[in-house]
Amino acid sequence: MSTQNNTTMKALVLENYGSPYVLKEIKRPVAVKGEVLVQIKASGVNPLDLKIKAGQAAHAQTKLPAISGVDMAGIVVEIGEGVTRFKAGDEVYGLTGGIAGIQGSLAEYAAVDADLLAVKPTNLSMKEAAAIPLSFITAWEGLVDRAKVDKGKTVLIQGGSGGVGHIAVQLAVARGAKVYVTDRAARKLIIESYGATAIDFTSLSVEEYVKIHTDNEGFDIVFDTVGGETLDASFKAVKTYCGHVVSILGWGTHSLAPLSFRAATYSGVFTLLPLITGKNRSHHGAILKEAALLAEAGQLKPVVDAKRYTLETIADAYQSIEARLNTGKVVIDLE
Repeated sequence: MSTQNNTTMKALVLENYGSPYVLKEIKRPVAVKGEVLVQIKASGVNPLDLKIKAGQAAHAQTKLPAISGVDMAGIVVEIGEGVTRFKAGDEVYGLTGGIAGIQGSLAEYAAVDADLLAVKPTNLSMKEAAAIPLSFITAWEGLVDRAKVDKGKTVLIQGGSGGVGHIAVQLAVARGAKVYVTDRAARKLIIESYGATAIDFTSLSVEEYVKIHTDNEGFDIVFDTVGGETLDASFKAVKTYCGHVVSILGWGTHSLAPLSFRAATYSGVFTLLPLITGKNRSHHGAILKEAALLAEAGQLKPVVDAKRYTLETIADAYQSIEARLNTGKVVIDLE
């Protein structure tokens, strides 16, 4: 896809919640101080995008009309004042917009805060790189920043074959933890391929798998990617005194009694906060540098759906996710 000239670009615009995107030719952004202009090559699709489109994501503080898409990979084409970390031609990736009035990645170009970016892993395609940012940053903030995952720790990841989950498993394994994953029996082989132990939560109660795998001690870290009843189960699975539960979907109402009786601790993760507040954005860029190192060392590989989607077929991409027809992360191809 190419623009008509060097002052405009094609973009998908959300004008009303619950309505289809409108593919428009609009003014191309310009990189101001602290920004770089990126020619977007791939845009990762997340469940958050579907919620925003439906008007069901108030926490994202979307302002209409909006250009959605939070994950992207592309090529730097212009440098704004004061930016020294990147140059024109660099291949970069990041969690860069799509919320709080910040332009997202469903467009040919975006002017991006350079702090949010990192150089793309050299051994991954643009599509693979665009599948990483939101999931990896979320996993890192939970497992590393909050729970201090390290060698020898026992880690239970609830929902370990999902978008964030399969990245979290690889991250925990790479940092030397002994990793266990709750999921359905059909996911056993993929979970084991990451070096983790699979637990079929449909056939074992929390008490049963805690007894089998920890001799009733509980897990040092429980990372919840599901929320709801799964977060309640996590409070029962964590180790007494020193255990820590982290959830990326801790938005409901829960009883803290099981956690309190274990004298354990809890943290929540809200990955969008630096985008919304403008604070601590450089930490996102630093996390993605770590992701690139792991990817280049062969320790991180996102699962990407094989089907090709474009800006013109975005509705098909969303329908695939809603109907659970995708195998891995859906990515929009702008090459």
